[in-house]
Amino acid sequence: MKNITIALDETTLRKARRIAADRSTSLNGMIRDFLVELVARESRAAQARDRIVALCLESTAERGTGRWTRDELHER
Repeated sequence: MKNITIALDETTLRKARRIAADRSTSLNGMIRDFLVELVARESRAAQARDRIVALCLESTAERGTGRWTRDELHER
């Protein structure tokens, strides 16, 4: 594992330490968990975007010839 250094103002640091203590973890652990989840979420989003693009490219769907006017689309 690599170590990193971050800069925080005293108030933020004090409040973050209090939150970590309330959660029975360390500030380091809380930051690590946050970053791990962030990377996982971004990875899932990228995979979903790639899948959507692949589905669009594979699709044989056609739009058809039907046309609607603006009024027809907004008819209530």
